[in-house]
Amino acid sequence: MEKKLNVRYLTELAFLVAIILVMKLTGLSSIPVGPLNMTLTMVPIAIGAMLMGPMAGGVLGMIYGFTSFYDAVSGASVMTGIFFQLSPIHTFILCVGMRILVGVLAGWLFRLFQKKDPTRTVCYFLGGLCTPLLNTVLFMSYLVLVFYRSDFIQERVAVLGATGPLTFILLSVGVQGLIEAATGAVIGGGVAKGVAQALKK
Repeated sequence: MEKKLNVRYLTELAFLVAIILVMKLTGLSSIPVGPLNMTLTMVPIAIGAMLMGPMAGGVLGMIYGFTSFYDAVSGASVMTGIFFQLSPIHTFILCVGMRILVGVLAGWLFRLFQKKDPTRTVCYFLGGLCTPLLNTVLFMSYLVLVFYRSDFIQERVAVLGATGPLTFILLSVGVQGLIEAATGAVIGGGVAKGVAQALKK
């Protein structure tokens, strides 16, 4: 029985990894919005974190993180490409480390929501909502912590008219962050709830 569960776990995880990679290859993983990208890959990460737990969320976050780091190394992403020139190690932590943390935290938060939700419904939409929010908060917080004084970010600060790191984050994310959060809540939460019912999880 345990072997069957392990096989199913690995199969489900491989399926979600494949979705992330296909989204990346087809350009569906993110939509450019100024210097940042509106990330849609948080949806499969949220689904995996909710249905399979924090470890699976961390693995899926890592896979997405490596695709993001590849963009930094190859220069496909202008912003992280510049960061890579400044500090490869900090760029790796920004792209990969923060995404692993997103997946793990999303899984743990969902478990907390689940315990507090007698309907076993609201928790899925909260889980889908918090995953992109975590991604935004952790990514932008580390970016500001390490790269805020870089010429690239200071140029953006001047263009946006930001008065400090917090206003820079708010002005940079803006509507993009709200759309990501709404997408995660509606699609991620809805799909996870539907799959959970089908699999009786």
